[in-house]
Amino acid sequence: MIQEYPVPAGSHPHDVAPAPDGTVWYTAQATGELGRLDPKTGETHHIVLGSNSAPHGVIIGPDGAAWVTDGGQNAIVRVDAETEAVKVFPLPDGHGYTNLNTAAFDSDGILWFTGQAGIYGRLDVTTGEMLVYDAPRGRGPYGITSTPDGKVFYASLAGSHIAIIDKSNNAATIIEPPTAGQGARRVWSDALGRIWVSEWNAGQLGVFTPTNDRWQEWELPGKQRPQAYAVYVDETDMVWVTDFGNNAIVRFDPKTETWLEFPIPTAGAAVRQLLGRKGEVWGAESARDKLIVIRTDQIEA
Repeated sequence: MIQEYPVPAGSHPHDVAPAPDGTVWYTAQATGELGRLDPKTGETHHIVLGSNSAPHGVIIGPDGAAWVTDGGQNAIVRVDAETEAVKVFPLPDGHGYTNLNTAAFDSDGILWFTGQAGIYGRLDVTTGEMLVYDAPRGRGPYGITSTPDGKVFYASLAGSHIAIIDKSNNAATIIEPPTAGQGARRVWSDALGRIWVSEWNAGQLGVFTPTNDRWQEWELPGKQRPQAYAVYVDETDMVWVTDFGNNAIVRFDPKTETWLEFPIPTAGAAVRQLLGRKGEVWGAESARDKLIVIRTDQIEA
């Protein structure tokens, strides 16, 4: 049910993205490379992204390519799934170091991204046009997600809020969670367009329902002080969260409001992100140079 895969020592895998072809991409943040794992064999290889690269996030685009938010290059990077050719989209001049973080595609195929230094932006991957905006409260933009109907939300870790982007003018409007100083780190939309939030400082999972502006929050089940880092909603609308404080991945069932805990076999794993494909939830053990997968069809509970 749970399997770990070692990656080259010193990689510091930050984010992971399982691809439709069965391979798994991961950002090797410490080496400035994008890694690719074949789970059938356990073999990995790395692709150099560019000078001073320090990749943070990676997702699979509608084109099947890997799209990377590269803080070191201050750029969005595309890696072709077949040729592994690298194309770099630098941020426009005048923005300085933005600490690029996470990206998400909306329903129109536009790539939206965040930078913890206090920006968010959009890239038209067809034309290459990139626009960058200052976040309304400065530092903090971290996770980002798109809903099934195309709305875009991001989380601000330093700002302890989420925000919705009005795509008619690209302005961001802040939405305050009930718990002050909760440290909203990552966000993910479910099939109904509800926004699930990992609340790092509070050790909670939150959800915001845009149709009625309703919030709900639940404390993670760990016995030690929980720290909610990553959040991901799978194809069955189960919600997955990583808990640094208890070295675990936990699953929340929104229908029953119950938790299921999955202790990570390797101590001190520091799983900073989750992403999946049907029947699988993948994470990157940033502190232990491993990837981890939970095969959900093998879960008995």
